[in-house]
Amino acid sequence: MKVLWLCNFMLPAVAEKWGLPATNKEGWISGLATVLLGDWQNNQVDLAVAFPVDKERDGIEDAILFDNGAKLECYGFYEDTTHAERYDPELEQRLSAVIEKVQPDVVHCFGTEYPHTLAMCRVFPDKKRILIGIQGLCAVYAGTYMANLPKNIKRRVTLRDFLKKDTLRNQQKKFEMRGEMEIEAVKLAGNVTGRTPWDKHYTSQWNPRAKYYPMNETLRSNFYEGEWSESGCVPHSIFLSQGDYPIKGLHYMLLALPRILERYPDATVCVAGGSAVKQGGIKERLKVSAYGSYLAGLLQKLGIKDHVRFLGRLNAEQMKKQYLTSQLFVCPSTIENSPNSLGEAMLLGMPCVTADVGGILGIFRPDADGIAYEGYRGETTGALDLISQRLADAVIKMFENSDFREKCCMNAREHAKNTHDGNKNYRRLLEIYSDIAEK
Repeated sequence: MKVLWLCNFMLPAVAEKWGLPATNKEGWISGLATVLLGDWQNNQVDLAVAFPVDKERDGIEDAILFDNGAKLECYGFYEDTTHAERYDPELEQRLSAVIEKVQPDVVHCFGTEYPHTLAMCRVFPDKKRILIGIQGLCAVYAGTYMANLPKNIKRRVTLRDFLKKDTLRNQQKKFEMRGEMEIEAVKLAGNVTGRTPWDKHYTSQWNPRAKYYPMNETLRSNFYEGEWSESGCVPHSIFLSQGDYPIKGLHYMLLALPRILERYPDATVCVAGGSAVKQGGIKERLKVSAYGSYLAGLLQKLGIKDHVRFLGRLNAEQMKKQYLTSQLFVCPSTIENSPNSLGEAMLLGMPCVTADVGGILGIFRPDADGIAYEGYRGETTGALDLISQRLADAVIKMFENSDFREKCCMNAREHAKNTHDGNKNYRRLLEIYSDIAEK
């Protein structure tokens, strides 16, 4: 069986061969490739992968040979991924050339966030052999992009926003444009794979004729080893995996922190990923976005600057270390499907607090795996303060109740082991491919 993967990035194995820096994003896809190629003698799946590259590498082809006889065919095509809201018709020609060379039995598109998925769905002739894997849903995210932000912040335009034409409203509009392409792609594809009732609900609405295959994700390999322990963490330390744009909900966490500090004066919040709050000289501060300036204002106004640290981008091992040395993982997002960061925290047996939004309850059981508080439900008066208060109360409850915390850690770890069972998910993937190929 010949399978063509359409990915949003270059697999690390390819980057290593080409002498290029590898991405830390979506490491579960790399892990899946490793398992699929490693078991080639049994599965007989010939894998090809196509991914965006810069203009200089457009049309580049390569193959990586493995000791077990497996071969990974690699195809780079040019796409301007910095403007994912723009559809380039030439993508169709580039991807048609890849299809012609690969002649796949199944095309598996990982994610709907970029125009290349729509281009592939348009040009691949047999729609019944297209499988779209849902990650997030831009069309739904767009509606919650500025959830509960104060009106003056929604209208704020910094110098950086003006020069880059990247105001909060512009950012939301980009999600809307990406969402339009996403919906068209789903309408064209014959098959969809997802992992929560939430993504099934929306994709089934958009294309009731597509066959929906449930399949969970396998996480990055290093998170299957090691376990969180109370003795190894910093007391009252809170970890967030991201916070650089409004959907990730860092503003709720900052507003909740003073209430937490009243009870636990040594509480700290550490935030991984790109930082919207610029630190350093005037040149850096001039690069701040409206959301970044709002966060910086909250740090100052609430007097919590010394209790919040921005860690920058972390690789898988650095992330794991941060999970293990923090006392609590928090996901305060306004919308999510099933965040891998929450799955990683659960797999390590870490105490977790999350907003009950999107598809999160598809992988997280409230009061068994941790605490799920009521998150964003629409633009209602006082919702920002109310949600922040719920978050603060959930954090305090988790900190103060050691028996409850211990029970949640044990439950979450066992639940995540089942959800993110690599062998089970791999077998499920082969079943899906076989079913589609037989069509």
